Amino acid sequence: MNKAYPSEVKFSFLTTVIIIFIILTIPAVRVLYSGSKDTYRIIENKFRVFNQIIQYVNEYYYEDIDMDKIWNGAFHGFMEKLDPHSVYIPPKKQEEIDEIFRGKFQGIGIEFDVLEGYITVIAPVADSPSERVGLQPGDRIIEIDGEDAYGITKDEVMKTLRGPKGTSVDLKIARIGSKPFEVTIIRDVIPIYSVRAALMLDDQTGYIWLTRFTATSSEEIRNALKKLDDSGMKRMILDLRNNSGGFLEQAAEIANMFITTRDTLVYTIGKHNNTNEVFLAKPSKGRADFPLIILLNRGSASASEIVAGAVQDLDRGLIVGETSFGKGLVQRQFGLRDGSAVRVTIARYYTPSGRLIQRPFEDGNTRQYYAELYKQNRETIIDSLKELRPKFKTRNGRTVYGGGGITPDEYIPWELKLQKSTQKLIGNPKRPLFNWGTMFVSQNTDSLENYEDFRDSWTIADDQFDKFLQHLNELEIEPDSTEWVTDEEYIKNIIKSEIAGAKWGKDAQWGVRLMTDNQIIESLNYFDKAEEFLTVN
Repeated sequence: MNKAYPSEVKFSFLTTVIIIFIILTIPAVRVLYSGSKDTYRIIENKFRVFNQIIQYVNEYYYEDIDMDKIWNGAFHGFMEKLDPHSVYIPPKKQEEIDEIFRGKFQGIGIEFDVLEGYITVIAPVADSPSERVGLQPGDRIIEIDGEDAYGITKDEVMKTLRGPKGTSVDLKIARIGSKPFEVTIIRDVIPIYSVRAALMLDDQTGYIWLTRFTATSSEEIRNALKKLDDSGMKRMILDLRNNSGGFLEQAAEIANMFITTRDTLVYTIGKHNNTNEVFLAKPSKGRADFPLIILLNRGSASASEIVAGAVQDLDRGLIVGETSFGKGLVQRQFGLRDGSAVRVTIARYYTPSGRLIQRPFEDGNTRQYYAELYKQNRETIIDSLKELRPKFKTRNGRTVYGGGGITPDEYIPWELKLQKSTQKLIGNPKRPLFNWGTMFVSQNTDSLENYEDFRDSWTIADDQFDKFLQHLNELEIEPDSTEWVTDEEYIKNIIKSEIAGAKWGKDAQWGVRLMTDNQIIESLNYFDKAEEFLTVN
């Protein structure tokens, strides 16, 4: 009599589960595919083969296997063979995604890092409990509910500081130049903003940086526009660089904010009627009282391309930057019983002129699909193939192109090339630039009065930069004097932006940092062209 090993017992149970799964699933498949006997036969045969594969692997593989990992791999592989954007999402990852795209969670509301063993406030979230009790950049949380917080991990921070709305947490705060003090923070719903910055670049140019399209994005854009209007905005840049997309409905809603004609904004075509949609602009929601520039790069995808495509096709504004990602497929997410989900491509979307801007892809070759984005000569290749791409006409008769992203009206390449040592400095986990900036503010707060004057004319003196270098030595960060000379002005600007952020908040921080962004600076030269669209429309 053969001895039963644990793997055989496990296999017996697994086989039973799979057989039951097949028995339960095949009738459903038969109904679903009753119009195609070949499809049903293929599915039935593949289930049997798959069962055999699991049997042999489970029985003969030379060591114990993680069945969770195996099944997840199978799910990923199945979805990957459809297209690069149909994916399987495991339960834990799905929780994170849900939180981001709902645009809120519950907690105290800080952007933080763990520096020198303590939770350090990088910035309080706007209108959060942390901001309301007066937490500031650079504050360290040294106790949580009476317990020493030294050595805490980022995962532990999430567990201790997040919690249901209305619950409280007692913190002891160490602040530069002050004695430690205690605060009680009542947790609340914390918004996760998709508008990263909304500010005036100068006395007439408004700037909005949208990082993704979540459930709250259109409301955030409306609030940002009101803020800029109140600040005297006469023209605007909408920055969609590296915005990988999000909700289709939000993209249409945001596009509508700039369209005052009753036109199609975007439409979708899929296999079923319920995946075919047309989004029409409501003129009463739109504005055409200022010239608009939309800034794209190769990381701008999906919903970003829908907004840019509508603005370009309807001749409302100027598209500048680099050719966008090229994602013209629409996904719908379906939840699964274990908390995981599949995101399935259900349709293609088309811009108002009829363009499909999806890049070509080879099934299952996701690596190559994404690798194409990082080719140094990508724009040259795209331009050389332009005549082979399908051509369309905008509302006013300009030629635009389908078949691979939104081609900008004005090409502005990204030109920042930092030395490796500079990149290491900026990404250093000790955050030396942030730390020095917050210390500078605590010691010089009275001399920092007006943000606009600071942005336009303040510079770091040589003796101050020497103190920064001394700070690096104290943190045991060795400066590379030969490489840093090349990037010194950039490093000084980053320090200046950290000072602005610590003193006046995130918008001020980005207002300073964008002063060295060549794509932003060059975009300002094209507002005359952007303004021409207002006279035509």
